[in-house]
Amino acid sequence: MEGHRSSPPPPTLAAGNRRQREQSVAASMKKNCLSFAASVQESFRSLKATLVGQAKKVTARNEKEATEAYLQTAKMQVEAADDAEETKKSLNKSI
Repeated sequence: MEGHRSSPPPPTLAAGNRRQREQSVAASMKKNCLSFAASVQESFRSLKATLVGQAKKVTARNEKEATEAYLQTAKMQVEAADDAEETKKSLNKSI
């Protein structure tokens, strides 16, 4: 007696499922890469803000200029973080 074998799904369904999985994996990889790029850009912008702020603090002639440099540094860092967060949110909506 021969055992009952389950027949494989028709080739069109199997190929379609595989193609859909590949597209899903590709979309996920693309989203992760773009998110990583946004994080790297945020890091560089934050580093730039820190360096600019330090340079301005060193060259400040008085306490007021030093305080302004500190506030500008903080503002630049917040803008970098906000831009990266906005980019990541738009990635989550689009993909």
